[in-house]
Amino acid sequence: MVSRPGRVLVLGGTGEARRLAEALVAEGVEVTSSLAGRVADPVLPAGEVRIGGFGGAEGLAAWLAAHPVAAVVDATHPFAATMTASAAVAAEVAGVPLLRLQRPGWTAQPGDDWRWVDSLEDAAAAVAGFDRVFLTTGRRGLAAFAGLAAHCIVRSVDPPEPPLPARTTVVLERGPFSLDDERALLREHAVQVVVTKDSGGHMTEAKLVAARELGVPVVLVRRPPLPPGVPTVATVDEALAWLRGQPG
Repeated sequence: MVSRPGRVLVLGGTGEARRLAEALVAEGVEVTSSLAGRVADPVLPAGEVRIGGFGGAEGLAAWLAAHPVAAVVDATHPFAATMTASAAVAAEVAGVPLLRLQRPGWTAQPGDDWRWVDSLEDAAAAVAGFDRVFLTTGRRGLAAFAGLAAHCIVRSVDPPEPPLPARTTVVLERGPFSLDDERALLREHAVQVVVTKDSGGHMTEAKLVAARELGVPVVLVRRPPLPPGVPTVATVDEALAWLRGQPG
């Protein structure tokens, strides 16, 4: 593992980031996890935690200069494209090894009716003909759907801010969600189409299974591309193996 007093900066906010921080702390590695601060009551990882943005690539590079670390692991959400791009630039400027830890996306199963789009705006256009839409894209991107005439069911951890669709029902819940929960929600709200991002992972996958079982189509937003030249792994174990290969 990274030799002490080397410290690892984990750009977090995901389950993978929390598991990585826990594993590093268990092995005696000093860890600083950085959370964006967009959730009012986040689940905190093991080790030291800082909350709030860095101020873009320049701010992160300055932080790395002031807080030397042995490596940076970008384990942010697959759609945190701005942070991922800033990490790539800042790590190069600071001369710090950078790894991207990103779980695999979802794979369609027999019976799925998936309709892929490239952006939230494209997703809004794809569901314009439906009357009852389940939006699970996160509260920060809802402005793209503000013009919909449909009744939109919005699920998020914290209350979303306007602009919102004119007819909106807000469901405040934190995952993971069981298959029974997802079936019940789709039925209760008579959902005709689900909109989600290709986040991957098991915590929110049950809605896809429920949609398949109930014959509900799903509009999925593709992931943004990763910065070129940044090594990427899909699991916490692979990230630990990469860190073990880094100089202290």
